[in-house]
Amino acid sequence: MNILAISDVHGAEQKGLYDYLSKNKMDLLIISGDITDFGPLEFVGDFLNKLSKYINILLAVPGNCDPVEVKNKIDESAAICIHEDVIEYGNVVMYGFGGSNPTPFDTPGEMDEDTLYNSIKKIIDSKSIESIKKPSENFPYGKVSILITHAPPKNTETDKISSGAHVGSESIRRIIKEYNPRINICGHIHEARAFDILDETTIINPGALSDGYGCLIEIDDNNNVIGNFVELK
Repeated sequence: MNILAISDVHGAEQKGLYDYLSKNKMDLLIISGDITDFGPLEFVGDFLNKLSKYINILLAVPGNCDPVEVKNKIDESAAICIHEDVIEYGNVVMYGFGGSNPTPFDTPGEMDEDTLYNSIKKIIDSKSIESIKKPSENFPYGKVSILITHAPPKNTETDKISSGAHVGSESIRRIIKEYNPRINICGHIHEARAFDILDETTIINPGALSDGYGCLIEIDDNNNVIGNFVELK
């Protein structure tokens, strides 16, 4: 399975994205938030519907810079809004939750850490699984579990700003350590385009599409995960 992960569009289309999708067959395109830069709302449908001409299955969550109406705009588009939802496709099961932990900028999609933790936990626990890997996990055996968030987990390479400070979410880190998803696709911190490992979880911040970046994620028949950053300028 081939997945293209992008984040932090901020209303800036990249011709390279459409060129890449034209030349490379993708099974899924995942957008992990900040489709807009506080609007305009019309961009959401225009952008997602245009992308749907290049790929059949497109999933998205809103980010902290997206107005609250963006969720509905995703629902109204050709994309699937996976915010507060669970979707299974092939050998992957995906859990989505957008927004972020508090920032200094008072953006519309922020929430406190307790709300973030409880909301994601509720989504994961709502999926009834007859066969689980171990008592501490609630992900289906034999499936590749992907947690799609906007904010990255704290104290990883994926949440480090230019000063070196870590500004990611403590709650998302806690969720990852408790549930051990195979992959966490995030975004939010533009300069923290990186891979990292937290326990059993591969964390991927594809960088900002507004800067021309994304990440190709390949999952082979043995559920091995290979990630490579791509330029989409």
